[in-house]
Amino acid sequence: MKVEKIDDLFLAQIKDIYDAEKQLVKAIPKMAKASSSEELRQGFQEHLEQTKGHVSRLEQIFDQLGQKASGTKCKGMAGLIEEGEEIVEEVEQSPLRDAGLIAAAQKVEHYEIASYGTLRTFAQMLGHRQAERLLEQTLEEEKETDQKLTELAESMVNEEAAQTGSGGGAL
Repeated sequence: MKVEKIDDLFLAQIKDIYDAEKQLVKAIPKMAKASSSEELRQGFQEHLEQTKGHVSRLEQIFDQLGQKASGTKCKGMAGLIEEGEEIVEEVEQSPLRDAGLIAAAQKVEHYEIASYGTLRTFAQMLGHRQAERLLEQTLEEEKETDQKLTELAESMVNEEAAQTGSGGGAL
């Protein structure tokens, strides 16, 4: 797809985040299964349902734009998911892995927050009011998920991880 004007860039970025969300629909169940914390597992399950809603909203935007819903490979999300998979492979199921999974999930959330914020601004500039509202709704959900992950990490997971195999060495 040749990008020559802001409308093209908007559509290209919608296709990118659409693929990113579809990748997450496949990755989140694996992250949930890899967790040792029931609270974290439940959080991943809740976010999976929310992510399916994000896919649905993006499909509504494609429809509003008169476009077929399709994605363009999101290499950024693929890399972030790969990092999360490495944590699962390298760290035994424990609070330490949970801390790593939260870190990986927050990287994903920050990527999505940046993407949805940009897309909302593009939609606003282009006068796509319905798309703007849908993107804003998703942006707020992504921010809430990031906050929940922070609270979970700070309230229990990071402390439990610090007790796991603590070598006491300074960095």
